Amino acid sequence: MTTATNPRVEYQTTPAEYHHIKLSFDGAIATLAVDIDENAGLRPGYKLKLNSYDLGVDIELNDAISRIRFEHPEVRTVVVTSAKDKVFCSGANIFMLGVSSHAWKVNFCKFTNETRNGLEDSSKYSGLKFLAAVNGACAGGGYELALACDEIILVDDRSSAVSLPEVPLLGVLPGTGGLTRVTDKRHVRHDLADLFCTSVEGVRGQKAVDWRLVDQVAKPAVFAQTVKDRALALAAQSDRPANGKGVQLTPLKRTVEENALRYEHVSVEIDRAKRTATFVVKAPVGAQPTDLAGIEAAGVNWFPLAMARELEDAILQMRTNELDIGLWVIKTHGDAAAVLAMDAVLMAHQDHWLVRETIGLLRRTFSRLDVSSRSLFALIEPGSCFAGTFLELALACDRSYHLALPDDEAQAPRITVGDTNFGLFPMVTGQSRLGRRFYDEAPALDAVRAKAGQPLDADAALAVGLVTANPDDIDWADEVRIAMEERISMSPDAMTGLEANLRFNGPENMFTRIFGRLTAWQNWIFQRPNAVGEKGALKVYGKGDKAQFDWNRV
Repeated sequence: MTTATNPRVEYQTTPAEYHHIKLSFDGAIATLAVDIDENAGLRPGYKLKLNSYDLGVDIELNDAISRIRFEHPEVRTVVVTSAKDKVFCSGANIFMLGVSSHAWKVNFCKFTNETRNGLEDSSKYSGLKFLAAVNGACAGGGYELALACDEIILVDDRSSAVSLPEVPLLGVLPGTGGLTRVTDKRHVRHDLADLFCTSVEGVRGQKAVDWRLVDQVAKPAVFAQTVKDRALALAAQSDRPANGKGVQLTPLKRTVEENALRYEHVSVEIDRAKRTATFVVKAPVGAQPTDLAGIEAAGVNWFPLAMARELEDAILQMRTNELDIGLWVIKTHGDAAAVLAMDAVLMAHQDHWLVRETIGLLRRTFSRLDVSSRSLFALIEPGSCFAGTFLELALACDRSYHLALPDDEAQAPRITVGDTNFGLFPMVTGQSRLGRRFYDEAPALDAVRAKAGQPLDADAALAVGLVTANPDDIDWADEVRIAMEERISMSPDAMTGLEANLRFNGPENMFTRIFGRLTAWQNWIFQRPNAVGEKGALKVYGKGDKAQFDWNRV
């Protein structure tokens, strides 16, 4: 819950309000220059020196990338660089971490990792390429940002280096995304990665290329031209349209109340006594565009884009500002046929840049649900529209309860599997949520596919394994109430560990390893006295004192 001392964090911003990011455009190339205002931290108590960042910086970074995606379809390569001399980015601000609560640190790390994963997601699915032009010292989370780009060019000025110094300086794991990308993405040999991650000074020049830490180095005199040439070469790999008409991401229409968030297509009702929040996502209403001309004319008001923006904001708001609300109940409301008609348009035009970007926003927003440390229950009731894309909301949940009305066929709620559920919105594992649910076992998936397009009541949905339980109207209220009361009575820490393990039961990849480490290793390390004790490395950093470690291996 927000208080006077901990005001609500706002994820909505605009370039006119940026303190830290500067955007410029030159045809197919956009330049995102990091120029952090050290006096504009999101909260008091620290200065953002040396282009170090806090959550406020990453909120701007996330917004800037979103605007490039939607407002500038002509952009094919984003050059990420620094506007400060000799400093690319020194990473997350250590003094901010030192004065922050444990929950703040972990949530901050989660959002920064989602933002960096988003760069790789756009490169893979949307053809938007990223080039890190490292024109100064690049450490910790700053190197994580560079690692998230497709390629890295480091200035060869005899001083600029890349480094992950968290272990020797701070006593914490070197970057939940950084260490993983060094091994899984850049294939740095493990012994060299060990040397790299345990040294403060980092690696520079040709050695950084030889170790695979960067792709190229360039002398200062030719650095700018080298970056431009490589940016153009990356742009040539993209199919984003040179003459596409961008969509302006206007401010969301949102009302914030003490116990509610209200948008046009999404609402959240908070029950503080029960520590639950009920999300309701509404189906499109009225005539919707079916051709590209209509979609482009609708722009930011096109339903799937508008709904995705609202749902993403609601998830982020609830994650950061409502830490005591441990159970999110997911509901939908409206005409399932309207949702399936929306899906048909998405599928028919998925290669068009705007539709593709909207699918990408939906994909990343559903993934934010997957990695949120909240229990998720779906309730399928009369008036629900868990069909196609909206069914993904239920498939993302830990459990789903589907009301059976055997004596009222007309009012019985139904769910419908659609084409979008078979891979249009993959999880970070690369699996569809149906694939994750059934371990990609062909008999189970074939049984579900045979029911695609058919509205399934509670008994039919349970028979093919699409819901957890199907209470009838006599038992519904008590069964759902007891399930929710039991859930919120359990240890939040235990629930976070349980849910993270169960939600990602499929194949491991770089992204799952990043979030697994964030949930387990980093979560644990951030609470240990060696990091945050009175003489822990995070606490004494910058004070001239030496950290005092408990030498017992745990």
